[in-house]
Amino acid sequence: MRTTQMFIPTLREDPGEAEIVSHRLMLRAGMIRKVAAGIYSYLPLGLRVIRKVEQIIREEMNQIGAQEVLLPMLSPAELWKETERWDFYGKELMRCQDRHDRDFCLGPTHEEIVTDLFRREVRSYRQLPVTLYQIQTKFRDEIRPRFGLMRGREFIMKDAYSFDQNEEDAQKSYNDMYQAYQRIFTRTGLHFRAVQADTGLIGGSSSHEFMVLANIGEELIVFDPESSYAANVERAEVVTSPPASQDEPYHSLKKVNTPQTKTVTEVCQLLNTTADHLVKTLLYTTPQGSIIAVLIRGDHQANEIKIQRHLGIHDLTLADSDSVQSVTGAPTGFSGPIGLKNVQILADQAVQHLKNYIVGANEADNHYINANHSRDFNIDVVGDFRQAEAGDQSPHSQAKLETARGIEVGHVFMLGTKYSEKMGAKFLDAQGEEHCAIMGCYGIGVGRAAAAAIEQNHDDRGIIWPIPIAPFHVHLLPVTTSEQVLEVTQTLYAALEHANVEVLLDDRNERAGVKFNDADLIGAPLQVIIGDKGLKQGTVDLKERKTGEITKVIPEELVKHVLEKLS
Repeated sequence: MRTTQMFIPTLREDPGEAEIVSHRLMLRAGMIRKVAAGIYSYLPLGLRVIRKVEQIIREEMNQIGAQEVLLPMLSPAELWKETERWDFYGKELMRCQDRHDRDFCLGPTHEEIVTDLFRREVRSYRQLPVTLYQIQTKFRDEIRPRFGLMRGREFIMKDAYSFDQNEEDAQKSYNDMYQAYQRIFTRTGLHFRAVQADTGLIGGSSSHEFMVLANIGEELIVFDPESSYAANVERAEVVTSPPASQDEPYHSLKKVNTPQTKTVTEVCQLLNTTADHLVKTLLYTTPQGSIIAVLIRGDHQANEIKIQRHLGIHDLTLADSDSVQSVTGAPTGFSGPIGLKNVQILADQAVQHLKNYIVGANEADNHYINANHSRDFNIDVVGDFRQAEAGDQSPHSQAKLETARGIEVGHVFMLGTKYSEKMGAKFLDAQGEEHCAIMGCYGIGVGRAAAAAIEQNHDDRGIIWPIPIAPFHVHLLPVTTSEQVLEVTQTLYAALEHANVEVLLDDRNERAGVKFNDADLIGAPLQVIIGDKGLKQGTVDLKERKTGEITKVIPEELVKHVLEKLS
């Protein structure tokens, strides 16, 4: 392809709207253009990358026996109401009405539609297993779309759905997809980790996220450097060991005055102690309107996802000041477990091992010291209710957990019968008995994967594409318009195309510096520089974009060298 025949509107300056590297470079390289907040047009270079990611996905999906379909973007509200997600999904669901005032939504995901398809067409266990996938535009009305293709309101996604007749087969489908995802992200050149994750709005019994490790990642993950264990902090297991001071005697409970000290830091400074000797009492309001108390050690953070999972709810908010005053009789900042009435008390397992600690006194400007559970108050439930952090003991080795930031590019869910039960997606077994299909669902953010590749592969000059998803493999750069340079350029261009090498020829009447800058910005893995000086010596320069290494090769051997490097 020739540059003069392509629509590549590169930018010299960084666009003001860009917030992260991938957003900035995709705009500058003429790969995308913003239409509205979180909505982008894919231009030719960007679309070439997207199609390559899609092709890798298709090959791996087909390899495990998944079959491609194309489901409608528009979903009738009736299907979503069957699964109770019409209301539950909230404002992220893009809703609309037709001319007859019937409710529809633009699909953020397609569990309802694919389950409806299954229940209409599948009758017997002989038709199972079946896995269907599609690559399609999705819509989510993000409250704050940002970071270009990382978090948009309209985006391209691969979603797949498996249907099996028993748990064993469903686990095999899940594992097959898990391994396919490993291959997909390896082939796209991404440095990633598969982590245990929360099931969120999709639901189900278990899930894994595939995280591309990058500093701008919105997700915090913990991982064991000595094993394969990794997890989203929302899901990470926390191992708590009893402290060495278990033989410490119980001291008498005492109320102390702590004026104007509402935070852990303020209380610890006033009482000359450390945060691990204080227990925070966090009051939450459940969707049913009840108040619960959660006890967390002062140096730890509560994990609201774990708390929700224990309670079997999908929403939890910190109680407002009026609710705190009503339940405890004190303003926010002085809540404690002693004397709480008609409030369920949950305690993180680290609290269970403490003695003689500080808690709020449910009285303004006062705290208790030497508080002890069982003696001074009762705990209803002890569990893992805090967020894992660096330095915690790994649950799978003797190592300490480490943290990293990640960009979620893929997610696999074991759904079980969550959707098939509600929608009546059933089949008959060999004995003629009816059963609900056991489902899994699996997603990949196609545009997000491309953007994540840029986050991991760039320098101050531009993008450095991994070979499998680069828009072009080779960028031909004639630096003068002499007859010899143009003749050799045309010969090399034809030879590379004949060898099925994807090549972009910069045939513009521009200065060499402009061509070099644009080539570095666009990021093809290899650049071929053809100039009069080199040709006098019988060579052209073959440059690797990633390393900057230049190899001088005779024109007749260029194709051989290119193929070796691309392989």
